[in-house]
Amino acid sequence: MLTASAPATCAPHLLGLLGRSPVALVDTPLPYPHSGFYAKVEYLSPGGMKARAAVAMLQAARLRGELRPGAPVVESTSGTLGIGLAFAGQALGHPVVLVVDREMERPMRALLTAYGAAVEEVEQPHPVGGWQQARLDRLHEVRARIPGAYWPDQYHNPDNVTGYCTLAEELTGQVEAVDVLVCSVGTGGHSAGLARALRRHWPGMRLVGVDTVGSTIFGQPARPRLMRGLGSSIFPRNVDYAAFDEVHWVGPVEAVDTCRRLARSAFVTGGWSTGAVARVAAWISRMQPGARVVTIFPDGPHRYLDSIFDDAFCATHGLLAPAPGHPIEIPYPNAVEVTRWSRCRTVLDPLRSMAVPA
Repeated sequence: MLTASAPATCAPHLLGLLGRSPVALVDTPLPYPHSGFYAKVEYLSPGGMKARAAVAMLQAARLRGELRPGAPVVESTSGTLGIGLAFAGQALGHPVVLVVDREMERPMRALLTAYGAAVEEVEQPHPVGGWQQARLDRLHEVRARIPGAYWPDQYHNPDNVTGYCTLAEELTGQVEAVDVLVCSVGTGGHSAGLARALRRHWPGMRLVGVDTVGSTIFGQPARPRLMRGLGSSIFPRNVDYAAFDEVHWVGPVEAVDTCRRLARSAFVTGGWSTGAVARVAAWISRMQPGARVVTIFPDGPHRYLDSIFDDAFCATHGLLAPAPGHPIEIPYPNAVEVTRWSRCRTVLDPLRSMAVPA
């Protein structure tokens, strides 16, 4: 087990590589023709989108004295933040311990260990909180075994939100305007950070949240989720519910269909989150011709070669069926339990009120 005295690489020059990812115009039919949307391709930045949050959280903790020089960093992850923390750990000189679960894709596990992170695996989901709660329970055990370890607590850490200021700054120089911003929601960090910063430039910008079926974030009941990297079985405090104009829940069938269409026709593609936001962004572009729709592709396709892009995996999970081209409309977030792509134009904070609007 890694300890606080374990050696760690310190490579501050890596920070100069962070960000400056390109913006691509996507006009591939998904599945229908649309007027096109812009996607910031974050997997072309080292560490992917969440490296921005990882660096921000560790730097802020160092400034406050919560993270001592060379001390280990311990976090629970389904994968994407793990890569970002591996990047931040190398840049700032902190060994990284990641608590994952056995459902993590083999390519992602291989990447994490290749980048020097120590991996702790959870074998069984929590009976109520699923894999996410099981990872958090193990995380507390790991922290107790590692003196001086720092836990970023990505779901509730406001420095996660702050980390996306640079992404917003880049966007303002890459697109003429943003009428609609489409964001996947997991920790709530990048949707809150981007909306806050971009609305200073474009006050009328609409924010559309994209969740996965089976996630509790916007008030749906929790159930097992195949899609990873978005959604949650807890209520992250970083989610800025008041910032959203509407929310969509996307299912794995729609995400797989979208990722594969992007790969065949646009070359720029990614994983579950990318498929989900691209599906919604394309639909909005079709329904609102002329609107400048922008989204973020958080990571690339490489970790998904054994899942989204594997025919056997998709057949086993029933993911090659025809995917809906339009969402179901529901009047409020807990009106029905959604099982496929659905849309709601009423966004409520589940911890404050799940009452039916009058």
